[in-house]
Amino acid sequence: MQTTHFQRDAVNGIRLHVFPTDRFKTTAISVFIGTLLQEQTVTPVALTPFVLRRGNATYPTTKQFREALDDLYGAGFGFDIYKRGDYQIVNFRMDVIQNEFASGEKLLQQGIEFLGETVTKPALEGGTFVKQYVEAEKHTVQKKLESIINDKGRYAAERCIEEMCKDEPYRLHPLGRTEDLEAVTPESLFASYQTWLSDSPMDIYVVGNTTLEEVKELVQRAFAANRQASGAEYRHSRQKKNVENVNRVIERMDVGQGKLNMGLRTSTTYADPSYAAALVYNGILGSFPHSKLFINVRERESLAYYAASRLDGHKGIITIQSGIEIDNYEKAVDIIEKQLESIRKGEISDLEMSQTKAMISNHLREINDSAYEMIGFDFNTVLSGKERTAEVLLQEVHEVDVSDIVQFAQTVQLDTIYFLRDRREG
Repeated sequence: MQTTHFQRDAVNGIRLHVFPTDRFKTTAISVFIGTLLQEQTVTPVALTPFVLRRGNATYPTTKQFREALDDLYGAGFGFDIYKRGDYQIVNFRMDVIQNEFASGEKLLQQGIEFLGETVTKPALEGGTFVKQYVEAEKHTVQKKLESIINDKGRYAAERCIEEMCKDEPYRLHPLGRTEDLEAVTPESLFASYQTWLSDSPMDIYVVGNTTLEEVKELVQRAFAANRQASGAEYRHSRQKKNVENVNRVIERMDVGQGKLNMGLRTSTTYADPSYAAALVYNGILGSFPHSKLFINVRERESLAYYAASRLDGHKGIITIQSGIEIDNYEKAVDIIEKQLESIRKGEISDLEMSQTKAMISNHLREINDSAYEMIGFDFNTVLSGKERTAEVLLQEVHEVDVSDIVQFAQTVQLDTIYFLRDRREG
């Protein structure tokens, strides 16, 4: 059975989203569990999936756990932790070969059972998480957080967000905080896990040769844990913080190259009608090799080793990242601000518009080539409360004109300028 959209239902307080198709040779299963970013929970929530991947009730050792995946014809299993707006999202992913390519074995059923048990019935020791796993994965998360400091580009990007959003949940890194890891015990983490599993919004996506009815029955059995979050929704906050003064931060470390980052606030999020204009604005500003930042800051003025921008449509924030010679700080700030002003004035060529729309359109068309891209795009609907297909967004992007971008540009406010430089004075 073919369809052109996700079919939806709910069971056990879990929202289901199923896309029946025989387009792919594997079935993609994705579980999203979201929680508001908060200081007291961000670290244990980040640590939880690392511990869950070590073993479940049926396969309590990591060796058994991995062998079980091999027995499922090499099924893929993994997870991501990231933030969208003010939410910390844990995303478990699993892909299994379609049943017809595996001698008719019920791999979808086995895959959902495996994933359900991994999420809801972890390996335990004395009624709580296995101490060995918790301690080992605390070290894993610590190393990941420390690696951010070692990558000065990533570090500067995170520090810019921290300074820009110092009074907002968005300042928190989705992997948590190093200083909180030591205090985590198997008991405290298990208690946190139980609350997280019970109370958080949960969405399960399946893309493959199946039906909504089949998936609903399988999920009902595999994810039978007690959940309080029946119908739990994501809060859709659209409040824009007005910028009165630009926040300028200079931080000194042992670096040879300066990292100049800027944070911009907008009044547009994914759910707004002007989201397509925000996408095109960001594309013209700094998303692509033809963008104003790349051409003017890097190529023409040779002020930056790299210069790009990124839009978080769920937060309504655009960030600019660049690597510059330390002595070029003032020049680089000036020319970046000129690019913002240029767009505000509508100084956008036909070539910039056509190239940007072509790049965005190509990405949107490619979404249907990947099950996980389809899932990720549709999850925007859940997070934002705005149902919009890739085809609809493609049409909206096509209809954006210079006046729409100028109108959006009037809402863009420079909030923070963050500069990471060396220790010498001057």
